[in-house]
Amino acid sequence: QVQLVESGGGLVQAGGSLRLSCADSGRTFGNLAVGWFRQAPGQEREFVASINWSNSRTIYGDSMKGRFTISRDNAKNTVYLQMNSLKPEDTAVYYCAAGRWVVGTKRLYDYWGQGTQVTVSS
Repeated sequence: QVQLVESGGGLVQAGGSLRLSCADSGRTFGNLAVGWFRQAPGQEREFVASINWSNSRTIYGDSMKGRFTISRDNAKNTVYLQMNSLKPEDTAVYYCAAGRWVVGTKRLYDYWGQGTQVTVSS
C-alpha cells in the first residue's frame, strides 16, 4: 500500500528556498509517477510538478517553471521538490500524490499525502 508523507514545509521570506520531501512509508511507489500539487485557502488545488519513476521525464505548472525542480531517489523511496525564488503567492499547503502517469490532472492520481504548509512572507 502506498503511504505518502510530506515534510519540509515552513515559513520562509520572499526570495528564499525550501526543499519538500515526499516519502513513501509503504515502500511501494517505485514504479509510479509522483506529482506535487498545492492549495491556497479558498482556491482550487493547483498542479505544481510531476516526475516519472525513472527520473527521465518531468513536467511543471507554468508559474513554477525555472523556479521549482522535482527529482526522486527511488533507493530512498522519496521524491523532492526544490523551490527557489519563493514568492508570497507560493503560500499554500503542498501535497504529493502518486499515480500511473506524469500528468497535471489531479483526478488521475490515486494516492495522496496529508500535505505540508509552506508560508512565504513578503
